[in-house]
Amino acid sequence: MNDRTKLLMGLSLSLFSLFCFFSCSDDSDSDLVGNWIKRSDFGGPIRGFASSFVIGRKAYVVGGYTSKKRRLNDIWEYNIDQGYWTQKADFPGTARNAAFAFASEDKGYYGTGTDATNNYGDFWEFDPDNNQWTQKADFPGGARYGVTAFYLNGIGYAGTGLGTNYYMDFYKYDPATDTWETGVSIQGSKRANATNFIIDNKAYVVGGGNSSGYVTDFWMFDPDTQTWEEKAQIGDKTDDDFDDDYTTITRLNTVSFVINGLGYLATGETGSLNSYTWEYNPVTDRWTERTSFEGTARTGAVGFSIDNRGFVLTGVGSTSSTDLYFDDMWEFKPRDEYNEYD
Repeated sequence: MNDRTKLLMGLSLSLFSLFCFFSCSDDSDSDLVGNWIKRSDFGGPIRGFASSFVIGRKAYVVGGYTSKKRRLNDIWEYNIDQGYWTQKADFPGTARNAAFAFASEDKGYYGTGTDATNNYGDFWEFDPDNNQWTQKADFPGGARYGVTAFYLNGIGYAGTGLGTNYYMDFYKYDPATDTWETGVSIQGSKRANATNFIIDNKAYVVGGGNSSGYVTDFWMFDPDTQTWEEKAQIGDKTDDDFDDDYTTITRLNTVSFVINGLGYLATGETGSLNSYTWEYNPVTDRWTERTSFEGTARTGAVGFSIDNRGFVLTGVGSTSSTDLYFDDMWEFKPRDEYNEYD
């Protein structure tokens, strides 16, 4: 199985694979709320399918690939207060892409992933104060990629993905003891290359795909009760009017971030590249379309939020083999008026 086939997970996309450089939306962005603003470029080389985490007021981007044959093991720190990037100590494990990452209060964690030939199940800790990597207990779910992960109440959670199978399992990591234990599996569909966002100490897992196609079920995890709750699906699945326009939320290899208690999805792919931006309100359990991503359309980007500011950067400019990789960075202002010249 070649690299691109693995990343697309065997989905039958031939009817939709288009080389799409700009938003695929038919709606006029001027009719939507929200504005994308180009910020200073990412400090490292162009890349796609990297991983990111946030510690305090600093974001970190690690790994990915910058061509089909060149994986990366560098890590870069973004200081939002100063607006600049600094390269940190290289990741000492095998260079890879599509790895998971999350952060505790003061450490970053990075594990699994693929280099197109091999999948990995190792797991590492990054200490930004000492600029040092330390290998930790292996991820117990085995070698895989496209895992989604998050951190709540002092515990890391990692699950789903693709290895010898598509998965729906989750595992819990305790940084204090460097131990993993089996957690509660997500319900509904198996999936890989999903994303997640955290609102009010609950994790929302959305998107991804499996051998049956793109996943439309949407789940919230509550760490206090250790339970999953299904939310409204992200497709037109009911006879009610609220989801009639839910035709462009579904995707994989998307990014997410949170601004003022609302979740956002941007970029990714649904056969062709997906530039639609959607906003999720956890109080109403409803999605609202916002101004489409204004950079070049892409998949395999990274996204993060700091201090109620949401950013999207890097990525790949095609759903098929390409040399088009990015190092630009964009900030989304969800309540600003659209301005195509920003």
